[in-house]
Amino acid sequence: MTTNVGSMSTSAHPTADAIRTGGTVTDRLVDANARYAADFSDPGMDARPVLRVAVVACMDARLDLHAALGLELGDCHTIRNAGGVVTDDVIRSLTISQRALGTRSVMLVHHTGCGLESLTEDFRHELEDEVGQRPAWAVEAFRDVDQDVRQSMQRVRTSPFLLHSDDVRGFVFDVTTGLLREIDPSTDAETDPA
Repeated sequence: MTTNVGSMSTSAHPTADAIRTGGTVTDRLVDANARYAADFSDPGMDARPVLRVAVVACMDARLDLHAALGLELGDCHTIRNAGGVVTDDVIRSLTISQRALGTRSVMLVHHTGCGLESLTEDFRHELEDEVGQRPAWAVEAFRDVDQDVRQSMQRVRTSPFLLHSDDVRGFVFDVTTGLLREIDPSTDAETDPA
């Protein structure tokens, strides 16, 4: 099934049709959905992913996970957040994914040039100064993407809530080449993707 978003565009792919006067970006998305729904037919799937895998990835707009991993609608659960780090909420989603919906494998996808590499926990202090309340959450900033993938793999593997922690693999997606590089969970060595 092909999804057509009509006049939707990004700054990397501008079109004359994408220029609208008035309205908001959300209005454009709602309009695109109306066009999508006009040709939509129920695929007849349930919520259980066909490949029994959950993919945890960064929310970065440059990552088209389905295309990059050769996935189709219904193949996996996709859990995204800033950095793709394994937080309590990611553990919550993975627990539901495994215990209620049958997934067994976890794939973690961080990427090169992540915005979290340029932040620090000072971001929380700045927010507290601005709004008068410190966020309850950690920024989860990092300097070494490989080490952060290792930390995320360890958090999944040691969670008491997850039924399946034997097939947990972590990768760094290169935003300039589109290639994944697997991270060895226990050392600084990289696993050759070939």
